Amino acid sequence: MAVTDGLLLHLSEPPAAAAAFRTFSRPRVAQARRQAQATKRKYQASSEVPSAKRRSRASSLPAKKTTAEGVQRAPEGRAQTASSPRRSSAGGRGRNQEQKPCVKTSSLFKNNPEIPELHRPVVQKVQEKVFSSGAFHDLDLHPHLISTINTVLNMFNMTSVQMHSIPVLLEGRDALVRSQTGSGKTLAYCIPVVQSLQAMKTKIQRSDGPYALVLVPTRELALQSFDIFQKLLKPFTWIVPGVLMGGEKRKSEKARLRKGINILISTPGRLVDHIKSTKNIHFSRVQWLIVDEADRILDLGFEKDITVILNAVNAECQKRQNVLLSATLTEGVAQLADISLLNPVSISVLEEGYGQANPQGGGALEVSAPQTSDELDSFAIPEGLDQHVTLVPSKLRLVSLAAFILQKCAFAADQKMIVFFPSCELVEFHYTLFVQTLLPRPGAPAAAPLPSGSTQLKFLRLHGGLEQEDRIAVFQEFSHSRTGVLLCTDVAARGLDLPQVTWIVQYNAPSSPAEYVHRVGRTARIGCRGSSLLILAPSEAEYVNSLASHKINVSEIKMEDILSVLTRDDCFPGKQWGKQKPRALSPQGIRERATVLQTVFEDYVHSSEQTVSWAKKALQSFIRAYTTYPRELKHIFHVRLLHLGHVAKSFGLRDAPQNLSVSAVKKKKAAPKRPDLRKKTQSKQRLAEILRSEYASGMEAGMAKVRKQSKQADQAAGRAARPRPEPGLGRGKKQKKKRSP
Repeated sequence: MAVTDGLLLHLSEPPAAAAAFRTFSRPRVAQARRQAQATKRKYQASSEVPSAKRRSRASSLPAKKTTAEGVQRAPEGRAQTASSPRRSSAGGRGRNQEQKPCVKTSSLFKNNPEIPELHRPVVQKVQEKVFSSGAFHDLDLHPHLISTINTVLNMFNMTSVQMHSIPVLLEGRDALVRSQTGSGKTLAYCIPVVQSLQAMKTKIQRSDGPYALVLVPTRELALQSFDIFQKLLKPFTWIVPGVLMGGEKRKSEKARLRKGINILISTPGRLVDHIKSTKNIHFSRVQWLIVDEADRILDLGFEKDITVILNAVNAECQKRQNVLLSATLTEGVAQLADISLLNPVSISVLEEGYGQANPQGGGALEVSAPQTSDELDSFAIPEGLDQHVTLVPSKLRLVSLAAFILQKCAFAADQKMIVFFPSCELVEFHYTLFVQTLLPRPGAPAAAPLPSGSTQLKFLRLHGGLEQEDRIAVFQEFSHSRTGVLLCTDVAARGLDLPQVTWIVQYNAPSSPAEYVHRVGRTARIGCRGSSLLILAPSEAEYVNSLASHKINVSEIKMEDILSVLTRDDCFPGKQWGKQKPRALSPQGIRERATVLQTVFEDYVHSSEQTVSWAKKALQSFIRAYTTYPRELKHIFHVRLLHLGHVAKSFGLRDAPQNLSVSAVKKKKAAPKRPDLRKKTQSKQRLAEILRSEYASGMEAGMAKVRKQSKQADQAAGRAARPRPEPGLGRGKKQKKKRSP
């Protein structure tokens, strides 16, 4: 039976499941019972009804049999006129109790596209050896630095990228370092920087300014790198690190620059701002220029900022050591390397070409190697990462995400999850929706009973629209917490070391395989295990082949397996089964539970005009993000392939999205503004000037300026030479008097 016909669980399910479902919707059942009794009293007063004995017998019969009796009794005289009220009051009473709560919600499982069979090509993954047999005490480092690494960072053996990078960087060579996420690239450049600065013959003074310049794409990564430098510099207190990033007060940053910063970590935009406006910043002593996550900096459109920074550094310091690091080597990184690196060593830790990156063997690769090779097209994935994909119709995306969060974080211990969204509006929408519907709130009546495991849930959000203090607080709280669900944008996709993250969920497919690699790289770090889930629509199934072309393997999880968590007995109050296994329900029961959860979301979204408008803005943001996929993926991700009505369902909206901008149009019509004629005239004059300038030689502007200045000078001279009129004399009389001899 379809869900649109009502949630008739007691007609098709076992009694235990029916009792559990009635318990789940008890407040609405009571309301429906009161309405049915009111309808019954109304028809008792206006028409003939059966006797009490006959009525009790009819109410005790099953609903289907009662309905059949009503149809059979219809031709019998006066009973024909009373058959419709009797069906609605007696025979249909049980049906109304279950059907009434979900009248507003259409079926989630009707008119959905068929989920295709997912053909996953098996490819040979690119593997990297994370750990090595080398220890830090084998390197020629300061004893205090080795002791700090062992005691403060609790690290004794180097990773493979550290073992190959640190000796090269200590030699003073430029390098382009490529290694998988979570392999220790930050320490690979931090240790050589600290070692070289503390070993200088002339002791560094704070007032000397920056000796090392580190550029990172995000504020969170800047804070993380700054924290690592602080730990390594504990024995060397005369070397001062500092960080510049957006969101901080420029006045305080200028004060720190005035006092002196020896290791400067900054985001590109804020550093360009200080280069243009701060006189105290100088780069005459810079010996290191490090660009971390270099390909991401280019993707963010920082090419102009990087050019300004390079020009400023080159103007004051010609000789320095340059290092670029990234887990995904792209053509843009190589172009940047051509600008800033001099005969660089390319370090790539791959099992198939392991000896090539060994500087002692002299087999260093040059950056000018062919960029169309398989090494650039394939990315190394951590060995302990289990990658999954699920195909979910658009209407079921919201319910499936909520069910997956409940399954992994509410009913399992010590689970940390990161969910990636494409925009800030989507993060805010899902964060507020889940907090208001999935978490118990004291003093607030719940729209439906909450799962018993929801008390373990903790939602956090992180995106670029937050204030800097909130971003720092969320980053630190999630880092030190053992559990939690972090909803975020790609600001958390690069370089962040968030410990003990067990699941990565990508609610929307990333725009490139490189971004996919960095997102899933937030788990399974430094030899740990982790899992990831990519949620795709049926029309987006071909994206799996795009991942396979970059040597990325994924396994499929069925949507029914995700939604089956809603059938757990401890999802409902009053049922405690202890260690017993949850009772299995039929697919129809799973669908009905999913519809109830969707109803909870829709009730909250439609609880006020503000929440409806807020959901529509999130839907608009999703559609805008969907149009930004690159050209090579347009055949998979195209707006025309979306069913906007189904997509609106995933935002808790009951109506089709054809009226998304009605409120904005009404607002404009309600307060019309008078057109400014002066501005209109000025714009026409400006347009005429632009059109004339298309065919101008370039000298007219200067000549017009000269003519205007000479005209103003003549007018001023005329006013100075003109005598003032005498009192009582008009202008005409004065002129006549002058002309008379």
